[in-house]
Amino acid sequence: MRSKPLYRLKAGFFASLCFVVPVLGIQLPFRVFGAEEPRVPRYLGSLSCASSSCHGGAGERRDQWIQWNGKDVHRRANSTLNLARSTQIAAAAGIADPANHARCVVCHAPNAAVPEAGRLAALDRTEGVSCEACHAPSETWIRTHTRTEKEGFTYANKLSAGLRDLQNAYVRANTCVACHQHVDRDLIQAGHPELIFELDGQSAAEPRHWKEPAGASGARAWWVGQAVALREIAWHQAQGAAGAADDRNPARMAALRWVLEVTEAAIFPGGTVIHSAGPEPAALQASADQRAREAAGLTWTPVMTAGLLHQLADSATTFRHPEIPVPVLARRAERLVLGLDRLLAASDPKLEAKVEQELKELFRLAQSLPDFNPAAFSAALERFARALGAS
Repeated sequence: MRSKPLYRLKAGFFASLCFVVPVLGIQLPFRVFGAEEPRVPRYLGSLSCASSSCHGGAGERRDQWIQWNGKDVHRRANSTLNLARSTQIAAAAGIADPANHARCVVCHAPNAAVPEAGRLAALDRTEGVSCEACHAPSETWIRTHTRTEKEGFTYANKLSAGLRDLQNAYVRANTCVACHQHVDRDLIQAGHPELIFELDGQSAAEPRHWKEPAGASGARAWWVGQAVALREIAWHQAQGAAGAADDRNPARMAALRWVLEVTEAAIFPGGTVIHSAGPEPAALQASADQRAREAAGLTWTPVMTAGLLHQLADSATTFRHPEIPVPVLARRAERLVLGLDRLLAASDPKLEAKVEQELKELFRLAQSLPDFNPAAFSAALERFARALGAS
C-alpha cells in the first residue's frame, strides 16, 4: 500500500500543501489533579519529551522526538519565514518582519505565539511546530504519560489529564485544519500560496511517529477531513462581510460540498444532512461539523471505502453540465482526484495498480485550474471508472 499520497509525488501539483504547517488547535482549559478549578496548562517545550528514556531514545515508541527533530518538515517551519519569498509576501501585505509577526508565527513558529503566562520555561521559537502544538501543552499530562494500563492508567485517564485525542479523526482534523487551509484574503493577494487541507494524505506524508489505533481507516480520515474542511471554509466565507474571506472561497466551498454530497449516502444511507443544509454558510457549517463527528465514530468497513470510491468514479456526467461554471468544475476535479488517490490507498493494492495510469491522467488534467477542460476530464474519469470495474 502506498505510504505517500500521489500528489506529493507529482512535481508542481498543489505545491502549497508543502508550504505552511499545522495548527495549534483551540486550547481548552483542563483540570489539574487536585485543583479546585480548571485552568489552562502551560507549555514545557519539546525538550521535556526528548530524554532517551522517553521519546529521544531508540526502539519502537521511543524515537518520536528523534523522528520529528531530524525528518519532519514541521521542525523547520520557522525557517520558512526567513526565506526571500516570505519576505516578499510579507512586504506586499504590509508586514515588516514575518519571523516576528503574530499572523505568521501562529502557524510557522507556535512557541513564539504562546503568551508568557502560558510557559513554564523559556520556549525555543526556532523549533517550528513541535510536540505540544499537536498534543496540547503538557504541564498536566506529562507525568502520567508513561504510565500503563497495567498500572491502572488508561488512555482515557491520559486524555482527562489534558493529552489531546489525536487517535480520533475528528480531533486530529480540528488540530490541523486552520494552518493547513485558512489564509486571509490579503495574504493570498500578496502571493501566499492557497492551501488545500486533506487529512489522510497529509498524515501519510508525515514521518510516522505514531501507531494508528485498531480499526483506523485512511478512507475515514479522508472523509472526516473533507467535512471539517467544509465546515471551516463555510465559517470563513461567512466572515466575508468583514473582509476576511478569500474571494475564491465560493467555488472552493461549492466543490467541497459537492464531494461530500456525492459520497455521503455511501456511509450514511439514512439521510443526507449536508445535501439538505441549504445555501447559507452557517447552516452548512453546522451540518458539516455534525457529519464529521459522526463519521469519526463509525466502525469503518471495506464496503464503505469501496462505496465512496465508486460514487466519485461514477460522477463523470457532472463535468458535462454546461450550466455549471468551469471554475466550479475545476475545483470539483481538484478535490475529486485527491479523494480518489486516498481511497485507492485505503483499498487493495492490486486495485491501485489496476488504475494507476488512469489516475495519473486525471491528476494531469486537474493540475492547472485556469486551463481546466471539463470535457477532457469527464472522458478521462469515465476511463478510470471502466478500469476500476463494476460497483
